[in-house]
Amino acid sequence: MGNSSAPQIIAAVDGSASSYQAVAWAAVDAALHHCRLRIVTSVAIPDFGPDRTLAESDIEWLRRNGERILAEATLVAHQAALGEELELATEVMFVSIIPTLILRSARARMLVVGTSGVGAFQRGLLGSVGTALTHHAHCPVAVIHENSALDPVSVGKPVLVGVDGSENSVPAIELAFEEASRREVGLTALHTWSDASGIDLPHSGWEAARESEQTRLAEHMAGYRDRYPDVPVLRILKLDKPVRALLDASANAQLLVVGSHGRGGFASMMLGSTSKALLHTVECPMIVVHKA
Repeated sequence: MGNSSAPQIIAAVDGSASSYQAVAWAAVDAALHHCRLRIVTSVAIPDFGPDRTLAESDIEWLRRNGERILAEATLVAHQAALGEELELATEVMFVSIIPTLILRSARARMLVVGTSGVGAFQRGLLGSVGTALTHHAHCPVAVIHENSALDPVSVGKPVLVGVDGSENSVPAIELAFEEASRREVGLTALHTWSDASGIDLPHSGWEAARESEQTRLAEHMAGYRDRYPDVPVLRILKLDKPVRALLDASANAQLLVVGSHGRGGFASMMLGSTSKALLHTVECPMIVVHKA
């Protein structure tokens, strides 16, 4: 620690409950990975036209409000880290948060955001931030809901990863194994497929398809058991739609990890309505990993 050039986790906070949950989760993850944590808040007023200016007193009020939010977030971070050494910095920004975070994501280990905002100007802000970042960030993006899964029951649950059989899921598998290892829990690898043709196949046809998908899943998991011998792995193969299967399985997970793009059933998971369904319906923290 103390290396200013080391990768950092950036957590965005706006004073909402879910954003403080995001800070707590980010602090724990930063401690687990021994990396720096930067907590940022934006006090920029959305859609404030260039021909309008704020009085100095208004700017000072915004700054103080941002500093208040950061002070509360800092307390949350230290409490969540449970005495672990935590290198932490804070920043009040007067610029739009989405393009700023996208730019900074190129040098970050991870971005962490909540799912909703507060206040007349900020309501829904982090929800829109999370959606934009999962599409455009250059690093993994963790989206935290009202539940940061840091309670005694949740921390013993496994990490869940969606495996779609394409190269795009490889970074997600890699990150999921690392998170499971750091957290000293198991890993659940879920792979689904469905009959997109709409043709009812005979039983023998389904068995052949299942064997093919089992082989695909085994190929993508190969090698990780040797690299992470401390991580017990449960492989689940289901004939189901990916979103529904992941939502069901996430009820028994402390963290869901998915790739940003996929193939077949996962092809549109992070694009459009399916993305929104996962981002706003899973209760456990969720990380979207982009292909390097």
